[in-house]
Amino acid sequence: MAFRWVKMMPKLSVIIITLNEEACIERCLRSVSFADEIVVVDSGSTDRTREIAREMGARVLVTEDWPGFGVQKGRALAAVTGDWVLSLDADEWVDGPLAEQIKNAIADPGNSAGFEMQRRSRFCGKVVRHGSWSADRVLRLFRREAGRFTDYIVHERVVLQGNLSRLSHPLEHDCITDLGDAYRKIRMYAEASAKHIERMGKKGSTTKAIVHSAWAYFNSYVIRFGMLDGAVGLLVAGYCASYTYSKWSALPPVACANIAVHEAPAIK
Repeated sequence: MAFRWVKMMPKLSVIIITLNEEACIERCLRSVSFADEIVVVDSGSTDRTREIAREMGARVLVTEDWPGFGVQKGRALAAVTGDWVLSLDADEWVDGPLAEQIKNAIADPGNSAGFEMQRRSRFCGKVVRHGSWSADRVLRLFRREAGRFTDYIVHERVVLQGNLSRLSHPLEHDCITDLGDAYRKIRMYAEASAKHIERMGKKGSTTKAIVHSAWAYFNSYVIRFGMLDGAVGLLVAGYCASYTYSKWSALPPVACANIAVHEAPAIK
């Protein structure tokens, strides 16, 4: 009798952390219906987020505390069993071409332990093609045993052991839905970022807040050609400046000295 060796398709797990995401969680989950396992870790939603996630076939875990983005995503990672992990935010989704690239990548990864992708963000429904957000590459697909999350309160990242490759199709991201959402996220992320910066031993001041926010605006609107996006580019630059000012002004004060003005784009 002749035996044929059949190559088994690697198992893909999707992880998502949530808090009151009923407006977008269904779109996110539906876009990854091809995954073998979906785990949602919720930190106390009071809307229908958990109910919708369960209806969509996800396994929902609930935590009573909020330790920050990095630790919470680490909890989600520890709960899955797949060979590969795709980490998403609730306001992100995978379209058809990217889904095919993900399936092909894990079926034949070569010597790659992870894959990063461009993130195509939207501000009030408009795609942002220039400015600070245009260079937003994120590592979201990785071998489960090769990746871990930093324990940062905000702007966490995956630390990868192994080679990194890149997928060509973007990950879709509905970053800011309206101006009310922008104000809410500025308050929330600025407070978390201030705590993270303080842990790094840095202090704030009004001067620092002004200089950093001015740089954030100039970098997004001029250096990275945000003006080519018209009104959307102006809004994104203003958002980055407001977020940056709020972050640095929320820090404990200190005399201003040796001010560095390199800012990461404020995207979550």
